[in-house]
Amino acid sequence: MNFDEIKDLIKLVSKTGLGKVQIEKEDFQLTISGNKNSKAEQPIIVQSPQPMMAAPPPTVPAVVPSPAAPEAATPATDDNLITVNSPMIGTFYRSPGPDKDSFVNVGSTFSVGDKLCIIEAMKTFNEIEAEVSGKIVKVLVDDASPVDYDQPLFLVEPLA
Repeated sequence: MNFDEIKDLIKLVSKTGLGKVQIEKEDFQLTISGNKNSKAEQPIIVQSPQPMMAAPPPTVPAVVPSPAAPEAATPATDDNLITVNSPMIGTFYRSPGPDKDSFVNVGSTFSVGDKLCIIEAMKTFNEIEAEVSGKIVKVLVDDASPVDYDQPLFLVEPLA
């Protein structure tokens, strides 16, 4: 981990109000403590080579998504829609590159394992795959916008 990555991590901790971030690699350990009055009192622990996963706030049951199926899909309150939430803090991208088409658009159908978006966290691009088959009803986040852990990204109509 170089100095610029550490500076970016410190900025991320101070901007998001996280209490503590801990990174452990083979022979390297880094702990950054943020604001003591933050909402997220549980530390974020990242171990190489897994992508960064954020620990949920204390009021939310502790559920850490698996790397194979990273987003949490929870039922929405209205109709029969499912909300696809962000599995981590980062920057949301709808396409693999600026000149590329979006992975999904409103009305797009997809299957389990299809890529829905990318979330960049600490210069690592994490492809978010679908846990259910469905049809995109609404995209809830603008492209290249910052997202928080468990923030809704898409509204999905599940396919039977």
